[in-house]
Amino acid sequence: MNDRKQIMGTYKSISDWHNFRLRLFLEGILTGVFAGLVISLFRWGLTEAENWRGQLYHELALRDWSSSAYWFAALLLIAAVLLIAAVLYKLTRYEPMAAGSGIPQVKGALLGLIKMRWFHIMWVKLTAGILGIGAGLSLGREGPSIQLGAVSAQGISRLLGRTRMEERYLMTSGASAGLAAAFNAPLAGVIFALEELHRNFSIMVLLPSMAAAMTATVISRALFGRDTVFDIPDLQLLPLNYYGIVILVALVAGLAGVIFNKGLLNIGRFYSLPIFKSQLHKIIFALMTAGVLGFYLPEVLGGGNNLINHVAKTPVSLQLLLLFLAGKLLFTLISYGCGVPGGFFLPMLVIGALSGSICANVLISLQIIEPIYAANIVVIAMAALFSSSVRAPITGTVLIMEMTASYQQLLSLAIAAMVAFVIAELCRSKPIYEELLNRMLQKDKPAPAALEQRNVVEIAICSGSFIANKFIKDIKWPHHTLLVDVKRGEEQLIPTGDTRLMAGDFIYVLTENEYIEELQAMAAGEN
Repeated sequence: MNDRKQIMGTYKSISDWHNFRLRLFLEGILTGVFAGLVISLFRWGLTEAENWRGQLYHELALRDWSSSAYWFAALLLIAAVLLIAAVLYKLTRYEPMAAGSGIPQVKGALLGLIKMRWFHIMWVKLTAGILGIGAGLSLGREGPSIQLGAVSAQGISRLLGRTRMEERYLMTSGASAGLAAAFNAPLAGVIFALEELHRNFSIMVLLPSMAAAMTATVISRALFGRDTVFDIPDLQLLPLNYYGIVILVALVAGLAGVIFNKGLLNIGRFYSLPIFKSQLHKIIFALMTAGVLGFYLPEVLGGGNNLINHVAKTPVSLQLLLLFLAGKLLFTLISYGCGVPGGFFLPMLVIGALSGSICANVLISLQIIEPIYAANIVVIAMAALFSSSVRAPITGTVLIMEMTASYQQLLSLAIAAMVAFVIAELCRSKPIYEELLNRMLQKDKPAPAALEQRNVVEIAICSGSFIANKFIKDIKWPHHTLLVDVKRGEEQLIPTGDTRLMAGDFIYVLTENEYIEELQAMAAGEN
């Protein structure tokens, strides 16, 4: 009966596009306000926790290690680590969907393959994210922020009694608001939500996503200021004769992205060793590693944006850069592999920046580039590694521009992102968030009831796709699938067997969740 009510509500929305779009726009603003406040609370909590952690290590460093006061403080630190590990373990057991980055969970929810309990995930993600990242794990705030934004939108949808189709639009807009508020990057938030999550650039997705991202950014800037995440001054406009260097750096960063993905996808093999008898042991190991690194290599703790600022502003020796890169890469894998809430989005950018800084160091020492362009190489490598790992070159280009306020670097960033994308394709490296979602679904197969649930989904027909320029009656549709509407520009068509589908059309299909990906592949030309 609930399915019937959902479908009827969806038909009603489709039949009145004008009012539906206006409603989505207003709901996007509401989503941006709610998500912006939630993520601002998350950012504030992380800032306080990281400041407290820095002060603690500073106080311990000033004490005489042979004194009883030093060892008493060290024992208290160990006890605190064990307590945090126990809390993180309980929270991840209570709400498994809050574990890890959160982006694969959002992708699965948009496909109807994963159910998220919005309020449970919200408070668990907030609490566990602040504890884990605040304790020093090499995790970022962006993945959790994207999931927090998505569940904020889901909560609004449930409270307003919206249909599942409308809820997917709002969740996409919430994810957009999440990234925008986390990184003070509204355009990147919109493009990431559309390019990576929804895979659809229709006005029905774009309108609420832009409204949510801009609103969340206004709230974030009102509370935290207008400063960019990365403080990289004096970025120069790269001369055209340096574009060969751009390709070379993109090649190196692209290969680094392939290595990063392989490490992240295979860290489970390390944690399958007999010493780790439960997830609690994994969390304790990761936090203890953070405690040791806090004394000897504190630069690799936490997200790492300060490390990027440091290597971009201050000359660092090649040996130290290699140490930073190895430490950040290995500790990120250890931190993410233990399964606590936290993303690898920001640590991935740090690894890209360190790879770029190493390239710049070598190129300067060989007198191939001028030292004034070292910061450019760092920025280019970040965009390239992101594109190689995530396979979202447009997002990577816009994100780095907004995070560094280096809008004049558009051409070099775009070239680097595309080269790295091709390198990852040639190496047959899989997009990291898609592969994590696939592994999650293989491990915890969706319940039959979830797969059989019927939804109306919006699908864009791409040029050259399997179904473009074909009559509806000539297309072999998946079982239990009904085409209910076709949108061509501002024109709305009632589909019949003799309706020819065209590239650029948006079709609205009633189907079971298990067929959504197949339909998207058909429309994208992947079949």
